[in-house]
Amino acid sequence: MSIIRPVLARLFVAGMLCLSATSFTQAAEPIKAVTDATFPPMEYMENGKFAGFDIELVEAIGKVLNRPIAWTNVDFKGLVPSVTANRADIAVSAIYITPARAEVVDFTHAYLSGGLVAMVKEDNTTIKTLDDLKGKKISVQVGTKSVQWLHDNIPSAQLVEVEKNQQMFSLVDIGRVDAAVTGKPAAFQYARTKGGVRILADQLTSEEYGIAVQKNQPKLMAEINGALDQLKANGTYAALVQKWFPTAAK
Repeated sequence: MSIIRPVLARLFVAGMLCLSATSFTQAAEPIKAVTDATFPPMEYMENGKFAGFDIELVEAIGKVLNRPIAWTNVDFKGLVPSVTANRADIAVSAIYITPARAEVVDFTHAYLSGGLVAMVKEDNTTIKTLDDLKGKKISVQVGTKSVQWLHDNIPSAQLVEVEKNQQMFSLVDIGRVDAAVTGKPAAFQYARTKGGVRILADQLTSEEYGIAVQKNQPKLMAEINGALDQLKANGTYAALVQKWFPTAAK
């Protein structure tokens, strides 16, 4: 008996170690993701947690791939450097796909179209298309691309330049201007949270958002692209768009 017990004990310990090692190898490795959570509705902090369209989309991708997402909040200027320095696998934060960025990181398929949009009051019946903006009073944020675009493309528009987005939207609410022109995410966030306004179906400009991936991870990029395709096919992507940009169909 004195010999059998130590042998059984050693076998038990060895078995537990094997089970532990098996469980460790089977544990899914997290995808390290960086974001600048200051840009609602794409990404922001809410009650100490990450929230927004980008966040929920990447979490859905993680579920498809059976890998958890490990989020880190960094300044926007540090997103791409975090990926190139191998501190993160991916960066997602309303990042436009540009040739300059594509030189140092790879981008997934575009997952959302950004750019400039026009916003009017919900009951406005005179402005339905971009052509209807001609000669109208339009609020814009000073120093933004909205100002130059309207000067170049709708020179007859009467611009009312303000310092903050909130001022720009408020002028639409109280009827001091006919429309506001701003970035798509900010406009849809206001429409989603405040209501009473609608976004014109035609965008003024179009720029594509992509997920930045390390250049030495082509397998991960292919997997993310495959997960995006799957989310679009099963309706998850459309549900997220409808949740975060509810007036997109108007």
